[in-house]
Amino acid sequence: MENRNFIVVDVRTKEEYMGGHVAGSVNIPLQEIVDRASELEEMKKPIIFCCASGGRSGQAAAYFRQQGLECENGGSWLDVNYKLNQ
Repeated sequence: MENRNFIVVDVRTKEEYMGGHVAGSVNIPLQEIVDRASELEEMKKPIIFCCASGGRSGQAAAYFRQQGLECENGGSWLDVNYKLNQ
């Protein structure tokens, strides 16, 4: 996470996201992610998915890796936030 040449996509619900999130992240709830795949493709940068614990972001990362998108599961948004602020 050192070069920050990526985009953080938080797949929690809008309500969860409003309760706290990584600064500059994009919120696309997991239940909307497949329908909004074109938005991810347009980002033109690697994507780090995050959520509350890593479960939902893991699902999103696995799905989009199969689709050929450069992405990874960052786990909890709190972990991603911590790593970005070190």
